[in-house]
Amino acid sequence: MAANPMQLSGLARRLVDDHLLENSAAREASIEASKTRVPFVTHLVQKKLVSPKDIANAASEEFGTPLLDITALDPEVIPRNLVDEKLIRANHAIPIFHRGNRLFVAVSDPTNRQALDEIKFQTGVSTEEVLVEENKLTAFIDAYLESLESGGLGDLGNDDVDLDLEAVDEAGGTEEEDAGAATDDTPVVRFINKMLMDAIRGNSSDLHFEPFEKSYRVRFRTDGVLHEVARPPVNLAPRISARLKVMSQMDISERRVPQDGRIKLKISKSKSIDFRVNTLPVLFGEKLCLRILDPSSAKMGIDALGYEEDQKALYLEALHRPQGMFLVTGPTGSGKTVSLYTGLNILNTPELNISTAEDPVEINLEGINQCPVNHKVGLDFGEALRSFLRQDPDIVMVGEIRDLETANISIKAAQTGHMVMSTLHTNSAPETITRLRNMGVPAFNLATSINIIVAQRLARRLCDCKVKLDIPKAALIEKGFTEEDVDSGLEIYGPGECDRCSSGYKGRVGIYEVVKITPEISRIIMEDGNSLEIAEVCAKEGFKNIFESAMVKVKNGLTSLEEVDRVTSGH
Repeated sequence: MAANPMQLSGLARRLVDDHLLENSAAREASIEASKTRVPFVTHLVQKKLVSPKDIANAASEEFGTPLLDITALDPEVIPRNLVDEKLIRANHAIPIFHRGNRLFVAVSDPTNRQALDEIKFQTGVSTEEVLVEENKLTAFIDAYLESLESGGLGDLGNDDVDLDLEAVDEAGGTEEEDAGAATDDTPVVRFINKMLMDAIRGNSSDLHFEPFEKSYRVRFRTDGVLHEVARPPVNLAPRISARLKVMSQMDISERRVPQDGRIKLKISKSKSIDFRVNTLPVLFGEKLCLRILDPSSAKMGIDALGYEEDQKALYLEALHRPQGMFLVTGPTGSGKTVSLYTGLNILNTPELNISTAEDPVEINLEGINQCPVNHKVGLDFGEALRSFLRQDPDIVMVGEIRDLETANISIKAAQTGHMVMSTLHTNSAPETITRLRNMGVPAFNLATSINIIVAQRLARRLCDCKVKLDIPKAALIEKGFTEEDVDSGLEIYGPGECDRCSSGYKGRVGIYEVVKITPEISRIIMEDGNSLEIAEVCAKEGFKNIFESAMVKVKNGLTSLEEVDRVTSGH
């Protein structure tokens, strides 16, 4: 006589309620699994009574256990040597990541409490289960144990890609999306490694992984311009996202809110590259943006930044003053951080106490105390700066002046014997004064505390394949060149084409407006002059604005008129 469905419990009852299994078959399977001492889930899969995917979905809903597509994980990056092979085999369960005082264990049967208890006993760490499809768990365990036998980390990508993932030893969370059938994800690993290496070799600054409804796009930002490099199959989107999040030590179960992480790749014995990773929930998945942080960019030296000789002299003179404010301004991606880091490296000696507050710390500078701000615990720029002033500082760098509190503390520090370096997002040096005034900083404080303002842009540098352009004299004069310039044999170049560059450009060159706060400029600030009035005085004092500095680069054949229009908006 068939039993009533209510006599079944747990997963068996859920499968019957979901019409995935007949009541009699569920009861019979429970009895048979008990007799043969095989887990109920394993028995169902072996007898092909219910698909592994349906079992996992039903179990996840019944027990409220997070569901993970374990094919998105690489067996070689999970914690090793925590439990022995016999325990993994006997309990059909495997630890997959370790966070804080919790060890997350992949199981296919959420009622398998014995596995969690035994792993907890052997490791001494609290365990939490993560649900995985039976067949995928079996394949994952086999791959993990095989990698142990082969001696650990295997091939991480293409044969010509030599990467060492220094920071990847744990991962977290769930991946509820079905990423497809249980297949070998080595192609995904190779694809991501190839993208990272291609970006490094191409001197790109950012990588964008973007999912859409019917396509998936990968773009690199090279020399300040985005261009598409790959379109992998859209069904790989969840696996690409999960792989990058595992490498960045993010929670792969959390896809509703943005996350930040970091990847450290050792590409040779003497060089490693960091990637700052950010995820953003979008309509059809998660967009990931990776910013390449090359430590060598902070040690290029001032001669490599592109300052004109008079600008470099002003920069160095202000840098070595014992107190005052050193401000660098420009839009996002204009090289402000590199300019500040270059100055800090020049000042970095054992005789000086240097502290920085950054959001986030992009590049580690040996010998400098770098403090990452943490808004969640109340450690913002203002609070960090207040703490610095109790630490006997000589030089303080604040990542950005965003509000009146940070501005006031910075100015007070500059007025009490400290050198304060910081950035703002403004378009020119005169507009920096206006921005600070609009924040509420008194004019007399600005006039007496700021030493120098450096406004900057990055323009693409012409490749050696550049071509000479024939431009009418009237057009050149209209652009700002003098008749003397044109009559003296001025040569204007544009982008050429070769296999060594991208659209005729290779690398970037800095364009700067360097304004020293002179007594005359201080007077205009004290009189509450606007940015146009300040700009007029700057011109009289002989300080070139952004556009004038850019035209010097054009005259020297370093960049093109077209590129100057792009980065200066024609002004």
